Amino acid sequence: MVAELRQLHEAAGDPDIERMPGDEEIYAALLYTEKHASALRHCAAEVQQSAALKRVHLWEYLREQTDLHQLRAVTDARSAGVPWAQLAPALAVAAPSAAYNKTKRLQAVTLTDDTPDGRPVRRTPEAVLEAERRRALEAEAERRRQEAAERSHRLLLPVARRLVEQREALVLDEDAEYWLDEISAVLPDCVTPTQMLSLNRYLAAAVRSLRKLEQRTASPVTTTQEAHAAYLAAAALQAEQASSARS
Repeated sequence: MVAELRQLHEAAGDPDIERMPGDEEIYAALLYTEKHASALRHCAAEVQQSAALKRVHLWEYLREQTDLHQLRAVTDARSAGVPWAQLAPALAVAAPSAAYNKTKRLQAVTLTDDTPDGRPVRRTPEAVLEAERRRALEAEAERRRQEAAERSHRLLLPVARRLVEQREALVLDEDAEYWLDEISAVLPDCVTPTQMLSLNRYLAAAVRSLRKLEQRTASPVTTTQEAHAAYLAAAALQAEQASSARS
């Protein structure tokens, strides 16, 4: 955007354009364009408006960056043991509680609200605390999802193997037989993530087939306690995965 401002000043014939700082020197470039705004006075209104808006955007960007870096400095100070009472004058406030509240407002630049477009939160301590609470809940939910996924991953091989071992004690139709064949084929060398994903799909399909057969015939699909336990374990694993995916 600094480059765009430079182009506007060049096009307007700004006689001092060679003195304008480089594109990476945003602060200095803004001071220059502020001082030399009169160079655009003979341009169309649209050009003057565009230049002024670009300056507004860039100042807003710098303000956000200033808040972010000041927040990092406060965080480092607190980590080093600096009390709020000592931070208060550095933050240009009168009391420790005011220093705490100002820091919370600074944190707004790092947080977004729960709207679909994720807008920055309001710069109030209450809004920041609410955003932090929501972020903590989301992090906890993600942690639980990961734990459930890791548990399912650990159980997948033994549960699938147990179901296949009980094949002779399962009542199967053509569909269920097909999926058990697929499980049997992938089990011996199931080590890669792709193979594990395939095994999980096959096991889910086998459970669905057995459940449909059970509902259609109104009869058990297992003939021994061991087979029944293996079937229940496979069904429970799939149910746990479905629940984790929904949460």
